[in-house]
Amino acid sequence: MADAASLFAFVTAALFIAVVPGPTVTIIIASALSSGTLAGLAIIVGTQIGLASMIFVVALGLEAVMSFMGWAFDIIKLLGAAYLVWIGIGMMRSRGELGGVRAGKPRSLRGHVVQGFLVIWANPKALLFFGAFLPQFVVGAGPALTQIIMLGGLFMLVTTLSDSVYAVLAGQARHWITAARIRLVNRVSGAVLIGGGIWLALQKRA
Repeated sequence: MADAASLFAFVTAALFIAVVPGPTVTIIIASALSSGTLAGLAIIVGTQIGLASMIFVVALGLEAVMSFMGWAFDIIKLLGAAYLVWIGIGMMRSRGELGGVRAGKPRSLRGHVVQGFLVIWANPKALLFFGAFLPQFVVGAGPALTQIIMLGGLFMLVTTLSDSVYAVLAGQARHWITAARIRLVNRVSGAVLIGGGIWLALQKRA
């Protein structure tokens, strides 16, 4: 398993990633604004179920790569670091728009859970992101499957807390979330991801 410094870097990066509004945060906010805080929290339940299934897919895939093509692991990590930098640049260029946050048809809490699950799997970039992000913190000496699941669990904890804050705030304070605030979060988070991607790439060569 990664050392304490790497785990701290992982949690920090996960936090900055989680707070940036994307498709998941958009649907959480939209549901909370239109149907209340509970609806937003139900979406989070669905997205976390989706995340758990994605993390398991990534864990199995990485385990297979390390078992049959160990030399490819370093390439995966370098490509992943480059992908993090690319995401960071995109965040810094964002205009801070949430997209169409509109009231929708009333639906049950179960329906919101299903919607959250589908939102995750309808976004193939999420699976690509996990495939790039999680392996950065996997130590070659240990089993990849166990490490990915543990790191994924940490990521899920961070995103659950962050998304819950969005759901509660959106449900209680409709006008709190502004484009200016989103732009600030995007730029700070983008800078952190760019720096983190470069740091991870250099760590490989140390």
